[in-house]
Amino acid sequence: MRNSTATKSKRGIISNRIHIGECAEELKALPGESVDVVFADPPYNLQLQRELKRPNNSRVDGVEEDWDKFSSFAEYDEFTREWLRQCQRVMKKTGTIWVIGSYHNIFRVGAIMQDLGFWILNDIVWRKSNPMPNFRGRRFTNAHETMIWATKDADATRYTFNYEALKVFNDDLQMRSDWVLPICSGSERLKNGQGKKLHPTQKPESLLHRVLLASSRPGDVILDPFFGTGTTGAVAKRLGRNWVGIERDADYARAACKRIAAIEQADQEVIQTTPSKRALPRVPFGTLVERGLLHPGATLYGSSSRHAAKVRADGTIICNSASGSIHKMGAHVQGLEACNGWTYWHYSNKGKLAPIDELRQIVREEMM
Repeated sequence: MRNSTATKSKRGIISNRIHIGECAEELKALPGESVDVVFADPPYNLQLQRELKRPNNSRVDGVEEDWDKFSSFAEYDEFTREWLRQCQRVMKKTGTIWVIGSYHNIFRVGAIMQDLGFWILNDIVWRKSNPMPNFRGRRFTNAHETMIWATKDADATRYTFNYEALKVFNDDLQMRSDWVLPICSGSERLKNGQGKKLHPTQKPESLLHRVLLASSRPGDVILDPFFGTGTTGAVAKRLGRNWVGIERDADYARAACKRIAAIEQADQEVIQTTPSKRALPRVPFGTLVERGLLHPGATLYGSSSRHAAKVRADGTIICNSASGSIHKMGAHVQGLEACNGWTYWHYSNKGKLAPIDELRQIVREEMM
């Protein structure tokens, strides 16, 4: 579906449009190394043998579409191998891929990914806070799905992972690999003309929000080779990312276009992610001295004000006849093996003590 809002990226890929057709064939038309992130929600090959019914004998509206039907595991594996191979080709060297699945397919997908040379970084468990019950009562309730997150090969080490952003997002706790999120329901669920759900496996926007927050930056190109009703495109647009969708079903694609057109992108100021500390410019403590932000002879105070030290012209500090770096001396006065001197040592700022890290941020902002 040729979207009128399509744009061209630096690598020649046409972004913000849906390609109608079979996944692997449409992928072949995309330029190599043009995509930053792939999110793939492929057919699960559920192998349903009969209708699912509730205890009251009412019918469960499950996955019955032809796109989820394969004649054998061998056919499914070949299908999986081909679309994964093409995704690997279009991924940038710094790109990552997310593949979501259930117990029906995710183990086969993972093995094929490893055979193709993908390097698995994590498996993420999406634990559904409101899963569909197991109506027959013969098995455990299927309350989770698994996502595989991987780079295109073992040598790809410069991929995007917004660790600090996720930590802030999670109330200053490291984000774990088990995510508790609800399934798609209510007003978010797209319906057809008869009021039934348009797509049987529509993913919640909350899941894609976390995926894109974790592994992409504003302006990145996000590819979804099984676009469905456009959840990936909707979230990508809202977060200031470009998107490319591939979808074989024209009805799904039309609904996705309408859905995405109604999304408003947030302002540039609010879609920026908290930068990784590793990505920030390195600022030696001596830079603060040579820039005049701290003068030789200035006094630094420990966080509890129990210890004081003098700044020397060469960027070391001296305390009780011992001298060294801000980190070494911070550890020394506390009797510790290690110390972050940027947060331990404070300087006097208009009569109040402030961490010297504030001065480092001034220099960093000028360097960025």
